[in-house]
Amino acid sequence: MKILESKADAREMVRQWRSASQKIGLVPTMGYFHQGHLSLMEECKRHADRVIVSIFVNPTQFAPNEDLASYPRDLDRDKKLAETQGIDALFIPRDDQIYAPEHKTWVVVEDLSNGLCGKSRPTHFRGVATIVTKLFNIIQPDVAVFGQKDFQQLQIIRRMVRDLDLPIRILGCPIVREPDGLAMSSRNAYLTEEQRPSALCLYQALQLADRLVREEGVESCSQIQTRLRQKIESFPFTRIDYIFTGDPDTLKPLEQVERPLLVALAVFVGTTRLIDNILI
Repeated sequence: MKILESKADAREMVRQWRSASQKIGLVPTMGYFHQGHLSLMEECKRHADRVIVSIFVNPTQFAPNEDLASYPRDLDRDKKLAETQGIDALFIPRDDQIYAPEHKTWVVVEDLSNGLCGKSRPTHFRGVATIVTKLFNIIQPDVAVFGQKDFQQLQIIRRMVRDLDLPIRILGCPIVREPDGLAMSSRNAYLTEEQRPSALCLYQALQLADRLVREEGVESCSQIQTRLRQKIESFPFTRIDYIFTGDPDTLKPLEQVERPLLVALAVFVGTTRLIDNILI
């Protein structure tokens, strides 16, 4: 497995692969790998001859009051896991390799970035769209793989690729969960032993939404949101950021249930902000 620390190294590696007519896949990450990341790598290997995984904790998608400095990192462990997965190269650039001094150019996907996580994190998706565009320009992959846990991010990237005519196939992979249902996330490491049971409020609320729609035939989205709010607030240490029920393509809220229905949650458990979703 190659370790690539500069844009020049990454481009040269890609040039060699392309000269051999090999199809290239990219898995963009912020590192601190868990089974969810590894599932993205496995999926990418099914669609490409060569796979690059990027590790870059992107400062532009963090607000000043967020957890950039404390975001979990373990590069040595990440390298071992990536090698075990048979990844061809890790791209681990320094900040100054990605953002030049006085960086002023941003990629903004309008409308899709405004609601859900974009409401409480207004600059987040500008940072996400910009870093993903930069990675696409450096690596020029044929295929790129993202997780469906960050559903809004996935839809934004799909729209960006379509609108900018980028010749990249975007694949979304299912959420990978712990045995008790908690969606795997690097931020789960922040949870204390006392808070960990309360993190299950998201998964249990989504299961409730599924039952309300499929088994009880509830048609009012506001009624679903009320029931989910009651469920989440029955757990200690929880504070709801949002409960969303709406169209999975436009990310617009709905008043009445239409299938498929996206139910998405963001909940603070202690100081840890967790997200999860389901398509019904």
